[in-house]
Amino acid sequence: MTLVVRDEEDILGEHLEYHLNAGVDLVIVTDHRSRDGTSDILASYAREGVVVMLREEAEYAQQAAWQTHMARLASSEHAADWVINGDADEFWWPRGSSLKETLHAIPSSYGVVYGLQHNFIPPRDDDGWFIDRMTARLALAAPINDPATPFRLVVKVAHRGNPRVEIQKGGGHQVFGLGDGVLRTWYPLDVLHFPFRSRTQSMDKYRKAWTGWEHNLRADLARARQASDEGRHGAMWDRIALDNVAVQRGLREGWLVLDVRLRDAFERLRRARGDPAGRTHQAELSCDMSESAVFEEADVIRLQRWTDEIHRRVNSLEDGL
Repeated sequence: MTLVVRDEEDILGEHLEYHLNAGVDLVIVTDHRSRDGTSDILASYAREGVVVMLREEAEYAQQAAWQTHMARLASSEHAADWVINGDADEFWWPRGSSLKETLHAIPSSYGVVYGLQHNFIPPRDDDGWFIDRMTARLALAAPINDPATPFRLVVKVAHRGNPRVEIQKGGGHQVFGLGDGVLRTWYPLDVLHFPFRSRTQSMDKYRKAWTGWEHNLRADLARARQASDEGRHGAMWDRIALDNVAVQRGLREGWLVLDVRLRDAFERLRRARGDPAGRTHQAELSCDMSESAVFEEADVIRLQRWTDEIHRRVNSLEDGL
């Protein structure tokens, strides 16, 4: 697995513990200017030989370049069969007993597979461990046609090890340079995503993004920065965090679904220190099939938006000529 991290001490330990028990052999991490306990956490795992630490002090994040470097390093120096390009707030869940078993079963004609991302919603009460608190996730019946929301349905990529791989700019959603087939329309991996875990962490997350990215085109980040400049520092948390009444309504109406896989995985880890993955329940698979269809529809909407933008640029060029 490859990671780019910056001040992730509230989740990094859980991330590493989960994936190292779910089939990941080695985690290559680029630490970008962390000032909290992130570096100490990485160092403790590095001493055990399961983390390789890289450090970057550049003012702005160069995520695609750093991910590409780590993915190539995984292949050329560590003989990686598969590389998962993850984030610290993601937990990759296999449709099998382990990540290793699931990826081993992919036919050799495919070199790229996708994990379907599932977004967990934070409760308004942010006291306590996020894994125990955050057990409700969005179950979309239709795509969210709003580029300003942090909860759009997306996929993340895992690929076979290759020293020529190139990770697309934008967070590990596409790769190039492999020459192998891409397994589409079926997702052997789920990505359990916990982007907002407390009021303080959500404010810090947005602040890191608008100060650490040289070019920031995401509208939700612009909204957060404007709110912060106006003194409404917790405005984004207030938009997304739900009280218990709203959560119960969402579960009844079906736009939220209870998903306790990660909570139960850590409970099993605490009890036995064994494999945290286990097998996916049929009810969760049924929900995921519906969300897979929603993602395909969302992809069409994104394609239409990109096409409209290309038309706009072409028309602008023609007007200039």
